[in-house]
Amino acid sequence: MEFRYLPMTREDKQEMMETIGIENTEELFADIPGSVRLQKELELKEPKNEYALMKELTAMANRNTSTKDVVSFLGAGVYDHYTPSIVDHVISKSEFYTAYTPYQPEISQGELQAIFEFQTMISELTALPIANSSMYDGGTSLAEAVNLSAAQTKRKKVLVSDAVHPEYQQVIHTYAKGQEVEIIPIPLQNGKTDLVHLEELLNEDIAGVVVQYPNFFGQIEPMEAIQKLLENQKKTMLIVSSNPLALGYLTPPGEFGADIVTGDTQVFGIPAQFGGPHCGYFATSKKLMRKVPGRLVGQTKDENGVRGYVLTLQAREQHIRRDKATSNICSNQALNALASSVAMSSIGKHGIWKMSEMNMQKARYAKKKLKEEGISIVYDGPFFNEFVIQLNQDITKVNAALLEKGILGGFDLGKIDPSYHGQMLVAVTEIRTKQEIDQLAKELRDMHG
Repeated sequence: MEFRYLPMTREDKQEMMETIGIENTEELFADIPGSVRLQKELELKEPKNEYALMKELTAMANRNTSTKDVVSFLGAGVYDHYTPSIVDHVISKSEFYTAYTPYQPEISQGELQAIFEFQTMISELTALPIANSSMYDGGTSLAEAVNLSAAQTKRKKVLVSDAVHPEYQQVIHTYAKGQEVEIIPIPLQNGKTDLVHLEELLNEDIAGVVVQYPNFFGQIEPMEAIQKLLENQKKTMLIVSSNPLALGYLTPPGEFGADIVTGDTQVFGIPAQFGGPHCGYFATSKKLMRKVPGRLVGQTKDENGVRGYVLTLQAREQHIRRDKATSNICSNQALNALASSVAMSSIGKHGIWKMSEMNMQKARYAKKKLKEEGISIVYDGPFFNEFVIQLNQDITKVNAALLEKGILGGFDLGKIDPSYHGQMLVAVTEIRTKQEIDQLAKELRDMHG
């Protein structure tokens, strides 16, 4: 049989039509007006047998460039980090690989415990007591936090720093529109949130203040100063989006009084692959535990006193009236959350601290080396593993030339704002070597002139 993966035979199809009393599949669409239906065949290639199809798809896939082929200095939200080999072994186990929603705890203890461990690790990293089982990604997680702040405070204005990831800002605007929440931008000063403008914008109508730590430009926001500005603001919530790897070294937002901390665990065990799938996290204080979107797994004991795990505080629209639901998110990223949990467990608490320290050290060496080669550094504040450089030519052309040398260059900031023309956001992770950093500096020096 040439097409062994087709779901049915002609005989199967005929039997189904006879069972439901139709003569052809066109009858299934009789209620759809002809004026809105496509009146021609789809322009598709002729079907191929399995071998020919795999050959064609393999040829197409081989045209891609991956971080296995080149040295990556590209970050901006998706990073090239070390992934322990055990991660793929664990998440490939069928009991995890095929698991979806553990509604029946009697047969889902393994999946439930894995989620519980993920929640525990996120809670420790953020210094907040409650964390959910995961979200789609960092952007949707942050947008859920914005909506939660508006619902909790019964206010309709949220301040969002311009140093928050631009794609996250777009997701926030999309979510906020449906809830009629007004998003007010906070301008920047030297690559960080302008605290003077923030203080001017604060008033009794503000539901929350959103900052990223470290921010999109790699800069470390002055969290203590931001916390002090909010001390006299009743109800106004501090919402922080954080790279969880950075929290292995930096003071966690929970210690600065953050009400909600969100982010993306792609940095732990999830490869960079065409923008997804990712795994968002969502952590908060106990007072908001009943407003947390998504799923929560709790630990309990059964009637025999044996430890067990169950879904708890289920306030999604699948379980209660839609208008009373905390969120309409209907899923989580359990498999990717498991990957992150395995990665964090394998690397260990001290390993994560060392890994984050290596990111900081290597990024500082790269900054120093580029500066020595005559490359301008745009911001001079403290940073994690990313920083911005200024070149005297178009970044698209620079990155094309770098790719020919086997280097995936940094993110072109001109794509998000024309005023950033010629600026590149360079990411340096723990797996970059001195030789690779030196090569980047040499190539950029030669191009920069």
